[in-house]
Amino acid sequence: MAKISLRNMAGEQVGDLELKAELFEVEPNIALMHQAVVAEQANMRQGTADTKNRSEVSGGGAKPYRQKGTGRARQGSIRAPHYYHGGVVFGPSPRSYSKALPKKMKRGALRSAWSARLADEDVIVLDEIKLDGISTKKMAAFLKGVGATRKALVVLDGVSQDIWMSSKNIPGVELRIAPSVSVRDILNADKIVMTQAAVAKLEEVFA
Repeated sequence: MAKISLRNMAGEQVGDLELKAELFEVEPNIALMHQAVVAEQANMRQGTADTKNRSEVSGGGAKPYRQKGTGRARQGSIRAPHYYHGGVVFGPSPRSYSKALPKKMKRGALRSAWSARLADEDVIVLDEIKLDGISTKKMAAFLKGVGATRKALVVLDGVSQDIWMSSKNIPGVELRIAPSVSVRDILNADKIVMTQAAVAKLEEVFA
């Protein structure tokens, strides 16, 4: 089993926490993590970009001039692609960018991501995260005190209105509720701050 220091909100060590090897000590699979992140980002795309082809733009019902005798190239419509306000050639149309990933691959990617971040010492586990009321200043001071000063991922075991409201205006801070943490969330953060109860929830589902 892996072992990590358990801290309080002041950043002081209050004990040690054993982490299950099935989740935090696997060999990271870089290709699998990449595939999972690509799928997540693709599934975030709306796919609503649209252009009109020559059959959809307005106008162009009549032949602009006669076929022969003008000395110009023959034309059938002023809404052909080479005309101003003509249709777009090979433009985007609404489509789905979604990518499906098997459940075992998703779980494998999550295990790889957690193990990689723990090996890099980027995971900070606290006994609890609790604020007395809504205070962005206190939340920012708390994150600075535990060493999460840049992009920070805060993982809780349950919804906390005080913490959510206090953190939403701090640049780079993302809040997630365990076990709903994606591979992209894990790899995108500089530091991951999580509660002991959140770790237990993750281990219950993925270990």
